[in-house]
Order: sequence, then C-alpha cells, then structure tokens
Amino acid sequence: MRLSRFFIDAPLTLGSCNLPEASAHYIGRVLRLSADTAVQLFDGSGQEYSGLLVEVGKKHVTVELREQFSGLPESSLRIHLGQGLSRGERMDWAIQKATELGAAEITPIVSERCEVRLKDERADKRLAHWRQIAISACEQCGRSVVPTIHPPIPLQDWLKLEADLKLVLHPVAAPLSAYARPASLAFLIGPEGGLSDGEIDQARSAGFQPARLGPRVLRTETAPVVALSVAQQLWGDFQPDL
Repeated sequence: MRLSRFFIDAPLTLGSCNLPEASAHYIGRVLRLSADTAVQLFDGSGQEYSGLLVEVGKKHVTVELREQFSGLPESSLRIHLGQGLSRGERMDWAIQKATELGAAEITPIVSERCEVRLKDERADKRLAHWRQIAISACEQCGRSVVPTIHPPIPLQDWLKLEADLKLVLHPVAAPLSAYARPASLAFLIGPEGGLSDGEIDQARSAGFQPARLGPRVLRTETAPVVALSVAQQLWGDFQPDL
C-alpha cells in the first residue's frame, strides 16, 4: 500500500516534530488520519522522510520521523517555462502538468493577447493558488523538489533570462529534434490568443529560436504538456532504460 505523502513547508529532521498548523489541519481535519498512520514527508530540499503520526489533534499533529533518504533526482534538463497567462482552469492545468513533467521554474507571462489581468491582492492570491497546485502535483508524482512559481511579469522582462537553448513555439519552424542537447531550456508558450507577430519578433531578437511541435495548432494548456514531454524525451529524463 502506498504511503500518504505530504509536502511540509518547514525544514524536516529525524525524530519527533510538530507539523505547521496548515499541514496539521489538512492531515487531522480534512483527511482524518489517525495516530500510528505511516506517512512520508518532504520539505522541498530533495530529501524524503518516513515515519508515523504520533499525535493527531484538530490543530496539532506530531510525527516521529524515523528514516531519511534521497528523493527522486531532478531532470538533468533544467526547464524554465514561460506560460502565457490564461483563464482559471487552463492556467491551473498548465502549471500542474508542467510540474509533473519536471519543469524547474514556471513564470506566467503577460502579453498583448492575454485576457487576464491580475493586480495587487488578487495577484498574490493567484500566486499562492498556483504554488499549491505545484505542491499537490509534487505530492502526487513523487517529486521531492517543488518548482519555483514566479509572479506574472510582462513578456519583454521574461525574455531577458539566460538559458543554453531558448525556444518559442511557431507553426513554421524546425522541430525540437533539430536542436542540440542543452543543459538548460527556456520555453515560451503564448496565451489563448497566441503571441502576436511583433512578440515573436521580440523573442527572436532576444535569442529565442522558433520550434514547432507538429502540424496542428495546440491549445495554450495543451502546448506545455506536449512541449515538455518532447523536450524531456529528447534531452531529459524520459530516456528509455537501456
């Protein structure tokens, strides 16, 4: 039987420890786990901890951590996804799947055709929501390191980042397989309305190479799933065992 696995937003060590209130509430009140339940915890450091729940209250959970071990290694291909900001569930889906597919960093991009505008308190709430989406995806898929979810920024600011290979999706371009294996990859994907011709030109001026995924036009939430899957297959940790 698979152990219940949880991210704890605090450094973990072997021995007895009290969990943060938010984690205690989820384990004790939402999941209603009881004392003597075996659990596996991780804190984003790359290490995993297994142990038993010792005391479970409404706002207080104590766990005895008995074993520490290395979690799943991160992909050798460090991917920074620049994802055009889109509505509600589309953005949630993109962040969830990019996390499962090994993205190290994800930045929501504000571009000309974005239909979503976030400011101040609303932006902070969305960022916290997206981070929780990534945490839940890590708990499910087995990652021991939570990707960095950056606040939304304008496209022209994100284009300044550095990477061995920088790609922007374009229907008339070479396939991903035409490029040599990089150690780090920046992948730009447009919003629901796509990137404008001017934004494509901006990206190319900033060193982004055009790349295509196939003959069909993909939705903004589908494109990162396909793009990251192909990139991991070509250059990352989707290599078949030999």
